[in-house]
Amino acid sequence: MNRYWKLAALGWVLFPALLNPRTSLADDPSAREPGNWQKHEYSFQFMGFTSTYSCDGLADKIKVLLLAAGARHDVKSTPGACASGFGRPDKFARADLTFYTLAPLGGGTPPEGKPVDGQWRPVSFTNRSPRELAVGDCELVEQFRNNVLPMFTIRNPENRTTCIPYQESGSVIDLRFDSFAALAHGAH
Repeated sequence: MNRYWKLAALGWVLFPALLNPRTSLADDPSAREPGNWQKHEYSFQFMGFTSTYSCDGLADKIKVLLLAAGARHDVKSTPGACASGFGRPDKFARADLTFYTLAPLGGGTPPEGKPVDGQWRPVSFTNRSPRELAVGDCELVEQFRNNVLPMFTIRNPENRTTCIPYQESGSVIDLRFDSFAALAHGAH
């Protein structure tokens, strides 16, 4: 019984430290690394079997993925040239992207502009994470992973995404990685 009380007392001592925001990675100076913004421009054309997007819907969905992956908050994702009108599904929906990703300053590479504090943070794309993502977006996540994610600085990628053409049943979105992203106060 005495051992139990010692462990309980230790828990009460350590528990507040876990709740203290000063113990987060963002406040740990050793977790910070200087980085530099990299500009990217890309014309994303979606070609899938299961889901169809309007060009404006595709632009909105990709913006969500870009921000969740760690792009700077000023992402521009605009509908591309589409055959269908605004809000109408298009088999070849397009979105034009302009966004910035943070890259760690490497040894010997002089920064362009003022360095920004960055850190590695975990990112997870699953059904409803981010909340706008659903199983029907499986092929979109695959194409984002193949065509856009290489523009980010990531590590530890784990891809268990499985998309079954022409059906949502059996499809799984499960893409996880660490992304080098700006600290909240350094995102501007």
